[in-house]
Amino acid sequence: MSELETPNSRSISGAFLGVVAVALVLALAGLIWTYTLAGRLTHAETALTEANQQNSKLAADLRETNARLKVTNEELGEKLGLTQKQLEARAQDILRREEADSQRLESAQAATNQKVTAVSSEVSSVKTDVGGVKTDVAKTQSDLASTIAQLQSIKGDVSDHSSLIARNHDELEILKHRGDRNIYEFTITKGQRKPVGTISLELKKADNKKSRFTLDVFSDDKLYEKKDRNLNEPLQFYSGKDPLLFEIVVNSVSAKNTVTGYLSTPKNAPAPANIQ
Repeated sequence: MSELETPNSRSISGAFLGVVAVALVLALAGLIWTYTLAGRLTHAETALTEANQQNSKLAADLRETNARLKVTNEELGEKLGLTQKQLEARAQDILRREEADSQRLESAQAATNQKVTAVSSEVSSVKTDVGGVKTDVAKTQSDLASTIAQLQSIKGDVSDHSSLIARNHDELEILKHRGDRNIYEFTITKGQRKPVGTISLELKKADNKKSRFTLDVFSDDKLYEKKDRNLNEPLQFYSGKDPLLFEIVVNSVSAKNTVTGYLSTPKNAPAPANIQ
């Protein structure tokens, strides 16, 4: 070892070399980074140049389009005899009309929707009413069946034939609507001979207290005396060229020597002359 070299000088030399090495590495890294940035900058400048060129081309195309549009507008104006201002005004007018038509269409659609909603509501109401009517009809049919069941079937005074008789006005209406017999209602006062259907009736006696009566029946030039009969009793006799079974039922006897009832004849029996 040289006399001039000491441990401190060797340490300083090593540290210096380390610093120099680090500096060289950093310088090299900086050069590489600078080169990379330069490459990126060059690429960016190239892209910017291309973009500027594209923008210039687009601007040129736009100017050309505007020029053509202006020429077209001018030609259109010349053909229509309109100025550019008038063309713009007409275009605005067309836009306003289209907007107004659109609003009217929207209003019409809204009105139609309201009408459809109203009709739907009415249909629902009608369905409810129909349901109520069906219920009423079902109830009426039930009441009718119940009333028919209440009609009495009684044997007549001539044959063994049993007939459904009506004892009051409601039951008489039921008999009429059954449609299997002709029904003729009557009210007769004592001493009066009255035509009923194709026959005549004369009340000979009326006992209100005992609810009994005597009635003469004139049919086909024959007399049938129904003496001391009761209310709601079928009084039977045959009438017509082809004898058919007729029935008389008296429902009430009043204190004024008056009886009320009805005559029942088959559907195929002759009808009175005044209703033929």
